[in-house]
Amino acid sequence: MTHTKLWHLENFSMLHILSKSEIEEMDRMAVMRNMPRNQVIYFPEDSSDTVFLLKKGKVKLSRISESGKEMILAILGPGEIFGELSITGQTKREEIAAATEDAVICSVGISDFQRMMEMNPKFNLQVTKFIGFRLKKIQSRLEGLIFKTAEQRVRYLLKELAEEHGRQIIHNPEERVVKMKLTHEDIAKLSATSRQTVTSVLNDLEKQGLISYDRSRIFIRKHSEL
Repeated sequence: MTHTKLWHLENFSMLHILSKSEIEEMDRMAVMRNMPRNQVIYFPEDSSDTVFLLKKGKVKLSRISESGKEMILAILGPGEIFGELSITGQTKREEIAAATEDAVICSVGISDFQRMMEMNPKFNLQVTKFIGFRLKKIQSRLEGLIFKTAEQRVRYLLKELAEEHGRQIIHNPEERVVKMKLTHEDIAKLSATSRQTVTSVLNDLEKQGLISYDRSRIFIRKHSEL
């Protein structure tokens, strides 16, 4: 198991800046877990004392309103960190994190992770930049909720998914494939729109020849026109 965990850490993009001895040190601190699909990793109000590194699968971050309505904040793929606000002093989780497909995650206690940051200034900067980038994305999404129409939010989300999770077709930079199992309801929760609006927008985009959609993938035909 230790060898497998070390292999996962060595192949984690954000950790490339660490030396081999530092990677081995993190290996001793980290706990690797297999998370089955639909397994909740943490709930709101859980203690925020761990940073998670996603090696395989997908993880959904979402919030539930008092009325029970879910808003998906992000769907994360391999190579991403989550639960990172514990680094900034957050003591309680504010969102739900759940595996949307079978996942492999490594968890590191916040005190150990902060010690690694203190020992390696370059790693510290890398993590700080990452947190800033994540917060900027959240701000951008909030601005979209205020200033964009429902249709614009759906189109922007598709473009964002293509850029973050899509595989570009070699001979045509306009075409990208996003292999994610997303229902119309999932897309609605990600774009803060209704399922009916999502269905209408996706149908229009398919008629225009901009996308092809099914529940296992989104094929973007003309990325720049979304």
